[in-house]
Amino acid sequence: MRRLFELYPNKTQRLLEISIPLTSWFIITMPLWLSFWHPALVAYLIITFDVYWFYKSITLVNFAFRSFITYTAHAAVNWLAQAESFPHFKDVWHVIIIPEFQEPVHILKRTLENLAHQDFPRERMIIVLATETKDPNGIATGTLLKQEFSSTFGHFLITQHTLVPGEIAGKSSNMAWAAKQADAYIKRHRIPVEWTTITSCDADALPHPKYFSALAFQFLTDTNRFDHLYQGSIMFYSNIWRIPLPNRFLNTLNSMWNLAFLSQESKLINFSTYSLAFKTAREVGFWAVDVIPEDYHMFFSVFFKRGEHVAVKPIFLPVLVDAAESHGFFSTFINQYEQSKRWAWGVSDIPYVIRQSFLHPEIKLSERFRRVSSLLEHHILWPTNWFIITIGSTVPPLINPVFGRTVLGHNLAQISSGILTLSTIFLIIVFIIDWRIKPPPPKAYPKWKLPLLYLQWLTLPIISFFLSALPGLDAHTRLMLGKRLEYRVTEKI
Repeated sequence: MRRLFELYPNKTQRLLEISIPLTSWFIITMPLWLSFWHPALVAYLIITFDVYWFYKSITLVNFAFRSFITYTAHAAVNWLAQAESFPHFKDVWHVIIIPEFQEPVHILKRTLENLAHQDFPRERMIIVLATETKDPNGIATGTLLKQEFSSTFGHFLITQHTLVPGEIAGKSSNMAWAAKQADAYIKRHRIPVEWTTITSCDADALPHPKYFSALAFQFLTDTNRFDHLYQGSIMFYSNIWRIPLPNRFLNTLNSMWNLAFLSQESKLINFSTYSLAFKTAREVGFWAVDVIPEDYHMFFSVFFKRGEHVAVKPIFLPVLVDAAESHGFFSTFINQYEQSKRWAWGVSDIPYVIRQSFLHPEIKLSERFRRVSSLLEHHILWPTNWFIITIGSTVPPLINPVFGRTVLGHNLAQISSGILTLSTIFLIIVFIIDWRIKPPPPKAYPKWKLPLLYLQWLTLPIISFFLSALPGLDAHTRLMLGKRLEYRVTEKI
């Protein structure tokens, strides 16, 4: 297989781009065509998946609760004092790249004001505002913000990325250019790169005030710091009380999912806003210029460069970000759909990961297999689980009436519903954790709407279809048909 990938890189790439989404379609349609011949097999497969989903629900609750306990404890720690006790603390620098394209000034200003409230010494924070040449207001916005904040931080850079042939417009190519400019700046100012971190900070990201002190502490105490990336808890809470109920519910689940993953280091992969050693980022050539899912791609670039010891280490502190929002209910709904589709486009990176897995036999086979299988599980289940869980048990008796008159056929829907009801009960614990962490509603928020927060769980099948399964299937189908997804910046208001 390795030889095959070396001889035919483009053909094997395209074959994987077709076969992976095709697997999703195979799973979704399987109850329809297989029920004609083997309805009992379909029934057992659906029940097996329901049991698996029940297990996943228990796992989510378990890890979310563990993360919540750690999260609460870590928020009270004086990380700056802990970090200052180490000899090399004064050598630690943080490079923070904020990629932006046509972002509202008030959003960027809010992000910089948040960074200004970090308790880490700001004279050792290098802010890099990464703009794009095709943004007509990019330089003007950067200049305005630099005038206001340059005295707040030790260093404030503005970079301007021009798209060239071979690059894909988006966060990754902009990050790559900005990181290279920051690298030159570090060299000129003789900043110790061995003790410098680099952070990909979304334009709307608001790390906890202790985030960079906690990062410094982890970096100083981590003997394998060059093999590790660092991830805070991404919470879509900044505007959670402004968005419509369906979007609020989905972003609640996404926030709890991110929180739970912090306690699953074996599966944790950096996402949205994250940090790593500057030396490591330089070693892999910084961010790729020809991909959209830059976060996962960065992880696997480091993994295939440095080997099986590469992992993401959690920082149990919140990083608040905006949930997808727009002007009006339907515009917000569409904005959320487009954001979910962009996230699901991470499936396009799986062929790269599979190919590199075969080309790097020096990495343990078990580690390569674990990483690939985890990635496949996540992305294939994304568009398929809704169909199996919600309507899968009703299909075999409808397609094959004879099977519907058997004991298994008659009871299939009840068995499936019972298992999934138990799964939903476990989610109540997740809701309680969310309520403890989520910012309180503003004083102007109507009190009569609060009971609707409990009723939102009844809308789960509808919301998960339109804002998760459907955009996921959209991304898979586009990849299968060779229709590349263009990077779309999530609108901010």
